[in-house]
Amino acid sequence: MTSKQRSYLKGIAMTTEPVLQIGKSSLTPELTAAVEEVLEARELVKITVLKNCLDDGKTIAAILAERTHAEVVQVIGKKIVLYRPAKDEKKRKIILPAK
Repeated sequence: MTSKQRSYLKGIAMTTEPVLQIGKSSLTPELTAAVEEVLEARELVKITVLKNCLDDGKTIAAILAERTHAEVVQVIGKKIVLYRPAKDEKKRKIILPAK
């Protein structure tokens, strides 16, 4: 992913609300499945890490990206943004700028 594409996705993420929250139980198989579903439906997901979660946001983002085959767009404090294009090209909602 180029910096231009990442910047484009950051712009979209600024106006979207967080869809998921990560709490005390941190990364669970259910949370990973939920992120997978949201990525398939929306392609871009914004996640909030709550204060009672003891894990670092960057670590959580890296693990979630690896498990869901997504890319980390950004991690700012307790907010994580992940992107993965839809598997079916006809269902893609976000068209990235050319490389």
